[in-house]
Amino acid sequence: MHTLEKLLDTLRKLLPDAHLGQFNQACRFGLPLYQDKNRLPNIPLDELALNTALILVQMQMDSDTCIAAFLQWAGEFIDEDTLSQHCSKTVLQLIQGVTRMRPIEQFQAIEASRQRESRHQAEAFRQMLLAMAEDIRVVIIKLAERVALLRLIDQTNPETIRSLANETMDIHAPLANRLGIWQIKWELEDRAFRLLEPDRYLAIARLLEQNHEERTLAINAILDTLKEKLDEAHIQASLSGRPKHIMSIIRKMTRKHKSFEQIYDVRAVRVQVKNIAECYAVLGLIHALWPPIPGEFDDYIAHPKSNNYRALHTAVIGPENRAVEIQICTEEMYQEAEYGVAAHWRYKEGMQATPGDEQIAWVRQILRWKDDLNESDLSFSEHFKHALFQDKVYVLSPLGKVIDLPRGATPIDFAYALHSTLGHHCKGALVDGSIVPLNTALSTGQRVEILTSKYPSPSRDWLNPALGYITTAKAKMRVRQWFRQQEFSVDASNGRNILEKELNRLNATWAHDKIAQSLGFAHSEDLYAAIARNEITTTQIQNLVNPADPITPDLILRPKSPNQDSNILLEGQANLLTQIAGCCKPLPPDAIGGFITIGRGASIHRISCPTFIRLQAKAPERVFQASWGKSQSKLYASDIEIRAANRDDLTTHINDLLRRQKIKVTAMRAESRHGLSKLQYTIETPGMENLNQLLEDLEQIEGVSSVRRR
Repeated sequence: MHTLEKLLDTLRKLLPDAHLGQFNQACRFGLPLYQDKNRLPNIPLDELALNTALILVQMQMDSDTCIAAFLQWAGEFIDEDTLSQHCSKTVLQLIQGVTRMRPIEQFQAIEASRQRESRHQAEAFRQMLLAMAEDIRVVIIKLAERVALLRLIDQTNPETIRSLANETMDIHAPLANRLGIWQIKWELEDRAFRLLEPDRYLAIARLLEQNHEERTLAINAILDTLKEKLDEAHIQASLSGRPKHIMSIIRKMTRKHKSFEQIYDVRAVRVQVKNIAECYAVLGLIHALWPPIPGEFDDYIAHPKSNNYRALHTAVIGPENRAVEIQICTEEMYQEAEYGVAAHWRYKEGMQATPGDEQIAWVRQILRWKDDLNESDLSFSEHFKHALFQDKVYVLSPLGKVIDLPRGATPIDFAYALHSTLGHHCKGALVDGSIVPLNTALSTGQRVEILTSKYPSPSRDWLNPALGYITTAKAKMRVRQWFRQQEFSVDASNGRNILEKELNRLNATWAHDKIAQSLGFAHSEDLYAAIARNEITTTQIQNLVNPADPITPDLILRPKSPNQDSNILLEGQANLLTQIAGCCKPLPPDAIGGFITIGRGASIHRISCPTFIRLQAKAPERVFQASWGKSQSKLYASDIEIRAANRDDLTTHINDLLRRQKIKVTAMRAESRHGLSKLQYTIETPGMENLNQLLEDLEQIEGVSSVRRR
């Protein structure tokens, strides 16, 4: 009771008169509810509630926030209707926001204790907490609650202490840093580190000689002296200072491999002036006032950091022979460092900019502007309403992994985000324990579990945009790939049966892979599919496996319109019907040769064609030299192969190019595996020059890795 009275007395002294009555009323209502209740073992709930409210009062937060922080646990003991009778609508909304976060936070704590989360997951969870809070004050209440908890945590068991301290370092301290609530961030880090590594903490604390309050007083004395000298020099400046907290000192010692004696910014001062000229003028004034420490001056104005951070840094021997670091910058430089691409928290966390940075900067500025808001303005609550991460939702997997998805994403999108196999087997979903339709739009903070079938069973309805089953490009791509693979698998199965029947009929014992290689296929499955699609006929198989048959393999490679090609000359042969071989599809000015077939004249091959080389070895007497004539008005077929990364609009771009160049397409085949597409086109061009130009243009399409003539 003595502790409670002391807390209440402190709160009443700090609260403005206008808010004192409201808080007294909240205390009369809440304290009886909390009496004899513990938040954790040996942590009284009434003490935790009053400490949380005290921290927010000291931050000069509005009365609604302070009262909501105090009453946030009341809903555990009374119903919402009763609670609403004892607080305002805004306070009730804040309490509801905190309550919504609590299960998610506890769930994350359980998972974090099971295994240490990756840095990416910790960041995703912090963003999820921000996105869940329609009112950013909910996040601030959670941070204040964590500070209050750490102040009292010595009273609970060691296992709980370590778990909460780790969670604070992973989630809460970086979140406070992200929002620019420095005092909260420093206390969270120092208290958590003291619990995790008490020996190292005490070692640095002893080296500091002064406690935090004494260092603060010393810095204030430095600021007073500096302000006096700046006024004498007629330089208008904004001064601020802070004693470096213990966790920050330890981090710097570790990062720079320095001893405590080599850390000169244990006490730090910032000076903001109007322009760059005044920055250097202040530097000279400071060095005249206190002796600089050799080697501790950095001119980041003349030579900005890689993240565009600009300022002058110097370290001097200040009063009482203690080192002080001083940063000098303009207001513009400060704004860039705090809210721009050079944001201090990004530098400290070693991270790149993300799409949420602008919203975070907005929140941080709101926190700075809160003192300037008038009662006649919109309510304070409305100023804190924001659109943080409105383009994303953050949901939890059953194992506590945070998955970020675009707004409007469904359970199917979630399943494919985790693993393609899970998406293929998805047959239903549980959201927060309840079965929902698969086209349900997910919301931030929900826990999603996918129900699976024994066999993969994607539906073509998933690809119908009007039904709203899928919104992410990854899920759409994986579903399309699955259906393409199924079609290929069916064709391959049918083709295999056809091949086996033909080999049985011919009483042949050729291995399937040998037949595939002989006909130019890398895999037997590709041969099977080609047979099913009638791209390879049984006659070709017969000619290949039965050498005694006088009909050679190229006889069945008929052009669609087998007529005389007057642009081809055969040495020693006149008025002989010629036709372009479909296996290699030569075109001017390819080196070509002719092979006399039975009853169909001569088939014209590239001389490098494997089929032509094989025929030449079997029947050299039927091979003749061939050449192209002068006339080049005819169009010739060519096979081209395009390899590219999977893109929804890839074929659209390719077809647009072919249409612009007036290229006739007679056949097209596509397949996709492991995120890569292979497209095969049969086209018609007048000759090699046109074909080469087309190949060059195709290579310029985004995502295309290679283009070749087959």
